[in-house]
Amino acid sequence: MMLVPADRDLLRKHIVDEMGKVRGDIVSLEQQTGPVEPDNAIGRISRMDAISSRKISEAKLNDAKSRLVLLEHALVKIDHPDFGLCVSCGDPISLARLKLMPEARVCVDCAV
Repeated sequence: MMLVPADRDLLRKHIVDEMGKVRGDIVSLEQQTGPVEPDNAIGRISRMDAISSRKISEAKLNDAKSRLVLLEHALVKIDHPDFGLCVSCGDPISLARLKLMPEARVCVDCAV
């Protein structure tokens, strides 16, 4: 089933909301990815934990930045006639999938 204008409006609002959340996550993660000072007297094990946590936060930050780019792209393309069609098979992507992942470019069958 093709997306009707009401669905596109709902998805547009959802994408904008998601972009706001992701931007907030990026700000938070950027604060967590600062350097771990070597002269910080937190102990060797604690310092290693802090470095490990920083690396995890850096990976999450990279994922969040990538998702933001994909969401921005989806927002630009939402009014294009091909938006919501699977780039692999050409079938419509379900509205439920687009609500969950507005940046999705393939249907569930082709994603597997």
